[in-house]
Amino acid sequence: MSGGDRKGERDWEEGTPVPLYVVTGGRTEAEDAQVLDLVTLIVARSEPRPGMRPEHVSILRMCANPLSVAEVSAYLDLPFSAVHVLLADLLAESLVEARQTRTAHVTAAVEPDVEILKALIDGLQRL
Repeated sequence: MSGGDRKGERDWEEGTPVPLYVVTGGRTEAEDAQVLDLVTLIVARSEPRPGMRPEHVSILRMCANPLSVAEVSAYLDLPFSAVHVLLADLLAESLVEARQTRTAHVTAAVEPDVEILKALIDGLQRL
């Protein structure tokens, strides 16, 4: 196979990938960011502006329609931690909106109540 025919070929040369610390500006965690999980939907609220980082531009363009954080991560081919930092930048500037899904709101209901579990076990043992 030659040139652009190879499956999965990048727009850049394979020998020169961009290190993650360059993509995130050396940050490993987002400062004062809202909680994002893989199913949080991201929607662009603005068009890209001149001088923006290429990753920010890509996120704004792809999120013209709602995309989950997992999808953004997959499309950018970046780990969740790096995407979280990039999204935090855009959220801080109100360039994107994060919409929590229903599953994100019921996390407290997912954690079992110890007393209820004990009562359930007692009831099952009596059977």
